[in-house]
Amino acid sequence: MNVLLTATQLHEGVRRLAGEINAFYGQQPLVIVGVMTGSLVLVADLIRQLEMPLRVGVVQARSYRGNATVPGELTVHAELLPELAGRHVLVVDDIFDTGQTLAALLEQFDRLGPASVRSAVLLRKLGRQRVAIAPDHVGFEIPDAFVVGYGLDYRDEYRNLPFVAILDPATLDEESPR
Repeated sequence: MNVLLTATQLHEGVRRLAGEINAFYGQQPLVIVGVMTGSLVLVADLIRQLEMPLRVGVVQARSYRGNATVPGELTVHAELLPELAGRHVLVVDDIFDTGQTLAALLEQFDRLGPASVRSAVLLRKLGRQRVAIAPDHVGFEIPDAFVVGYGLDYRDEYRNLPFVAILDPATLDEESPR
């Protein structure tokens, strides 16, 4: 495992993201929707630095099952969302890899009648995008490698690392995009 982003770099990146979001929304009320489970650490750190009135919700969206390291069909569970109609919504996710999860979520949320829907991601992986959208706010651009830590996992492990690291390919069972 090789450290890609240190805890200090992550702290600075989240501070920068918060600054962008604060500048964009000002004091407009905002609904933050964290994409479970990978974004939990980011959402916790980010919302403490946001200055506008906030509502926070979560959505579970999974395209990885069991030991899989390549995405399958997306499943969305949105039962824990606050009311989105007429509100400004910011979807927060850990990583923008192919972009399929974020694109599907933005499309689904747009149908719920929000005033606006935007996105923020901690990491944007270069070279894997399969959709025509891009995140509105990006903490870091990273190479095409499987990363863990700061909420990102492999087989539900490594989420608690205070840094982001590239997992040794020999550790992985299958071809791995994250």
